[in-house]
Amino acid sequence: MVKINDFAVESWMDAHETKCKYNLAETCCASLSIDQLRDLSENKDGQVFDTAKILDYGAIRGSEQLRNNLARLYSAKVASPLSPDSILTTAGAIQANYLTAYALVGPGDHVICHYPTYQSLYEVPKQLGAEVDLWKAKPENEWIPTIDDLKALIKPTTKLIVINNPNNPTGAVLKKSLLQQIIDLASETNITVFADEVYRPLFHSISPIDKDFPPSLLSMGYKNVVVTGSMSKAYSLAGIRVGWIASRSPELIETIAQARHYTTISVSHFDEQVAAYALHPSTIHSLLARNIQLAKTNLALLERFVLKNEDECEWVKPVAGTTAFIKFHREGKPVDSVNFCKKLLEKTGVLFVPGSQSFGDEWKGYVRIGFVNQTDVVQKGLDEATKFVRKNLDDVDLAT
Repeated sequence: MVKINDFAVESWMDAHETKCKYNLAETCCASLSIDQLRDLSENKDGQVFDTAKILDYGAIRGSEQLRNNLARLYSAKVASPLSPDSILTTAGAIQANYLTAYALVGPGDHVICHYPTYQSLYEVPKQLGAEVDLWKAKPENEWIPTIDDLKALIKPTTKLIVINNPNNPTGAVLKKSLLQQIIDLASETNITVFADEVYRPLFHSISPIDKDFPPSLLSMGYKNVVVTGSMSKAYSLAGIRVGWIASRSPELIETIAQARHYTTISVSHFDEQVAAYALHPSTIHSLLARNIQLAKTNLALLERFVLKNEDECEWVKPVAGTTAFIKFHREGKPVDSVNFCKKLLEKTGVLFVPGSQSFGDEWKGYVRIGFVNQTDVVQKGLDEATKFVRKNLDDVDLAT
């Protein structure tokens, strides 16, 4: 029997997210209804659903319209366009990530994973029998891991390097120059690089004109790359459960497609139609503009919160994505983040995620805050959290 460790962050969300008043644990941009999505589109009379469509299994690897729209996104500003045949759709990015590990690693393989990050990215390879080492980022280096540390982790059995860019929970990005160093290192021994890019393209604090702006790993010229994405985070449509896997390697795509047959025949017709509508050129620009502006507005609120409470908390300001990793302390000693989050929820209805439970024991005092919810929710939640810090922080246990 496979040993399955608790998926801590999802267990926390399962237990609390439907019972809180102010959800600042949510990592999706504020979700949209179908009517709101249509309002954002230039084609307001366009059909989101084809109600006459026969509800069979449909296209096994993903609808033609959806894969064409995704291929167009990955082909922008690159010399070699991506074929729609290089994309598989999945039931959310969590399945995309699982399938990638399931298809590519097993006992005897060695995996290196960027850290801290979403637990499944390193936990699933462990469950599959692989040896896993963590490529650790540190706050004193702006949450950017070093290439020398990565080199030191490489073994003859290294099969996969896993990165999460932009990063959950820190909001940091691995910039183009570091991505190139990763590719150069991996290509020396033909290691596959797997990038969870679910928070692309939500870049709120770095400009595309920056010479070190991070492209998708698919556009870096190395064939042995797999990336995953999702409609949930940057595109505000978690409820349709659409994700994808993309690679310029036909061999990698075929290997993952064979594994996919054991888990998914096809993704829902309805879900894929909504995703295709959202990613169509008539909709996607307004949708992303809405979410990037929401992220900028709410990040300013979060920055003010940190300044108000600078004696009790510290952070590295996030660059992209929807999350920030903030450390709370009392007289210089980190609080017990689980106790902090539970008492905060009980007293105020504000939900944060405890970092030491959800992202690793060493992150004492850290909490993850999702700040791209509706602005009024974020503002009220942060106001309540400030009151809690000022009135109740002395009642919170310190980390041991």
